Amino acid sequence: MATNRTFTMIKPDAVANGHIGAILNDIIAGGFKIVAMKYIQLTAESAGNFYAVHKERPFYGDLVAFMTSGPIVAAILEKENAVEDFRALIGATDPKKADEGTIRNKYAESIEANAVHGSDSNENAEIEGNFYFSQFERF
Repeated sequence: MATNRTFTMIKPDAVANGHIGAILNDIIAGGFKIVAMKYIQLTAESAGNFYAVHKERPFYGDLVAFMTSGPIVAAILEKENAVEDFRALIGATDPKKADEGTIRNKYAESIEANAVHGSDSNENAEIEGNFYFSQFERF
């Protein structure tokens, strides 16, 4: 079942490189409405909880360290078929393999510093959105 909402994060690399405005512009130009957004600094605990699914993987510690290295922008986006359309807009995890014009093609530095996160399923979009936003923080 398709949903009309997805979750994204503009990651510390893209924030540090001054790409917040350009990425938000690309998101809006892609037909998405921003229904909730916040600029925050993750703690090791909050990043660890968010990425708990990867806790047993060898990259977990580096991932948590990266995600706490600077502020992020978390947002809930709305559009028909939001998850699938947003995944297409951001492009492949590896920016070298991302289609031209996608967010990661334009703004990502590497597989690890890949500018943005996008939920990979409707279920995860809801879980991830709820992790960062209460029902009172959304339109």
